[in-house]
Amino acid sequence: HPMTSQTHSQLRAASRRPRVTSHPQQHGIPIPVTPKNPWSMDENLMHISYEAGILENPKNQAPPGLYTKTQDPAKAPNSPDILEIEFKKGVPVKVTNVKDGTTHRTSLELFMYLNEVAGKHGVGRIDIVENRFIGMKSRGIYETPAGTILYHAHLDIEAFTMDREVRKIKQGLGLKFAELVYTGFWHSPECEFVRHCIAKSQERVEGKVQVSVFKGQVYILGRESPLSLYNEELVSMNVQGDYEPVDATGFININSLRLKEYHRLQSKVTAK
Repeated sequence: HPMTSQTHSQLRAASRRPRVTSHPQQHGIPIPVTPKNPWSMDENLMHISYEAGILENPKNQAPPGLYTKTQDPAKAPNSPDILEIEFKKGVPVKVTNVKDGTTHRTSLELFMYLNEVAGKHGVGRIDIVENRFIGMKSRGIYETPAGTILYHAHLDIEAFTMDREVRKIKQGLGLKFAELVYTGFWHSPECEFVRHCIAKSQERVEGKVQVSVFKGQVYILGRESPLSLYNEELVSMNVQGDYEPVDATGFININSLRLKEYHRLQSKVTAK
């Protein structure tokens, strides 16, 4: 929320005064901002953000000890974790570690497990400059371990099961939804409308995605779904199906008409 950002700014300014930080410490109130870690931290199950202090200079690299949810990808294990993530109506309902058979089904359990796996492999770090609602730009560093794995897996199963044009609209709605949430308009009528539209788009987003989590990256290995729009026979180059290559001629002629007319006009303009 934009006002939350302003509050954080005031607290960060106050944190530079020793008396402000010493008071909660004297009363047993834990605060993450210390002279040794002079930056703001805001943590929840989904992510943790770091701002202010030495990070206000956008050129400064994050100190090695800043990150708390993920380890340095260079120091991550030399073998990947292979996970199978199952979705129903666009929601992750099951995560299985293919190597050891570990399975998690509840939302909290699977999210915490993915945080653990992603953190171990250094997945989910990002350092960006973003635009705040109130008009200024700010630099922030984020760790979103489980969310990064789920983001890539969900994108993949969505592309596998969702109609092309519906997905284009949903992608635009996703950006609008993110903007509304970021600016504090979750309870607005427009955000309610967007949520209903996105939920409708997810009705047939069902299936399983296998991913490899390794050295700071998430790699898609494969996917399957009972509701897939993927037709193997239709796309096969070895089997004759409903689609004929000769059909492409008419398709190209129709789509090139607009371009021909555009360049015909351009030639007149440049001739003058």
